[in-house]
Amino acid sequence: MTDISITPIGPGRFSVQLRQGRTSTSHRVTVPQSVLDDPELGAVDPQVIVHESMEFLLEREPPTSILSEFSLDVIPRYFPDYDAELRRRLSLSG
Repeated sequence: MTDISITPIGPGRFSVQLRQGRTSTSHRVTVPQSVLDDPELGAVDPQVIVHESMEFLLEREPPTSILSEFSLDVIPRYFPDYDAELRRRLSLSG
């Protein structure tokens, strides 16, 4: 299991710490304006979106493989099912 700690560092920007056993990684994640403007996602706290996005990534790769700095809009380039899965997760958690 991986512990996820998220700290806001600016508008739409977050510092994310992942801890899995003795391994710890740091990431800077941006929630792009396109996500904030999305009618389905706009009402969701951006920190929740980041958390669900990191959970999604951790189900597919180890923390050390996750980019150290990225915007959420790059995830679908690597994982085409991301957008649909994020919406599904957020509707279940809401």
